[in-house]
Amino acid sequence: MESILNILIPTASAQAAGAPGGEMGLLNLLFPIILIAAFYFLLIRPQTKRAKEHKQMVESMKKGDEVVSGGGILGRITEIGENFVQLEIAEGVQIRIQKQAISTLMPKGTYKGNL
Repeated sequence: MESILNILIPTASAQAAGAPGGEMGLLNLLFPIILIAAFYFLLIRPQTKRAKEHKQMVESMKKGDEVVSGGGILGRITEIGENFVQLEIAEGVQIRIQKQAISTLMPKGTYKGNL
């Protein structure tokens, strides 16, 4: 009877327990740390740097500067308000856009009013 039970239900034999954690635990912990560091240096840090540079550029704008908006409109600043700037995009044509919509400060002489 006992041999039939051994065939149907194999007896559990005790196995020697391995060392807990050890080297694999350190490797499992190291991978997420490396992944977070890579995200920081490749994605988060450059984006923060670009945002800081853009903020400084927006704060340093003054009347007469030539700029390009995010939509690609080239113009000269004729008036600066708290949140908006007025651009002259052609002779007698002026538009108002948000300061944050300005993407690039162009060198003097790029915009000629009689295009």
